[in-house]
Amino acid sequence: MGIPMDTAALLGLFLETLLYGVFFTLYWFTLLILLKKTGIQRQLLLPVATLLLCIATAHLIIDFIRALEAFVFKVDTTGASDYYSNFASPLFVASTALCVTQTILADAIVVWRCYVLNDRKLLVAIPCCIMLLANVAIGYYGVGSLSRARLLSNVPLADYGCIATFDALTMGLSVTSTSLNAWRIYRTRCFMPEGFAAFLPVFVVIIESGALYSTSILMLLVTFFIGSNGQYTMLDIVTPIVGITFCLIILQVHFGVGGNLLAEKPNKASGNHEPLSRARCTGELEHGTNDCAHCGGTEDHSI
Repeated sequence: MGIPMDTAALLGLFLETLLYGVFFTLYWFTLLILLKKTGIQRQLLLPVATLLLCIATAHLIIDFIRALEAFVFKVDTTGASDYYSNFASPLFVASTALCVTQTILADAIVVWRCYVLNDRKLLVAIPCCIMLLANVAIGYYGVGSLSRARLLSNVPLADYGCIATFDALTMGLSVTSTSLNAWRIYRTRCFMPEGFAAFLPVFVVIIESGALYSTSILMLLVTFFIGSNGQYTMLDIVTPIVGITFCLIILQVHFGVGGNLLAEKPNKASGNHEPLSRARCTGELEHGTNDCAHCGGTEDHSI
């Protein structure tokens, strides 16, 4: 087991609090940016970011209440380790349900972004939606099944299978969608006169955002398969990481962050240099349409 249950829970609460502070700060920066936008950015991205923050806030509050009960109110009667091992606790069920909801919402965002960036092809959307729906069913079934197990020692093998399948599907969705998005960008831009470097910042944003979320899910899978209680620490920190990843994509695109390899195109009229990456990033991923001067078209490439 390695880490005791109470230690894993306390460590998870500490890390979740730190990451929630990061998410909360990024959310307000994102809010200020999205309030100045119009169209899909304000109608869709703003409510999604707010919903992610609400779920992360509720999850953190529940974890604080559980910590108070385990280490203060019930420390003499139950004990912290036994308290956290009780899966039938309503607070544990609520915390796990919020974590599953946040993960499914993140998967839905990933699938939607992949669908839009790949020209709204059903060949891309259908397999991803099937995996997403399977994840929804498995995730909530697992929450209900764990709540009936009551104690950690009573968890049946079928429930462990549900947990492993849920994490594996989430990991698969993230890696597959990130790979498809990266390939789409590379395939459409590498043969342009300006070269692939003109679109490198957007490429970096896609890879970095996918890597952050995928790494957290991978760590959750690893701790689960080795039977470490560190999996409960990872469950706590995944919730704010989802919001951090979502906000970072918007902020990176808005500020043109993505690397130092920026191709510049001289402006003959003014003699200035305009970063192509800025135009492409803003036109395609921030504004949701390929309507910038360099892109010439109306193809939708929203986040």
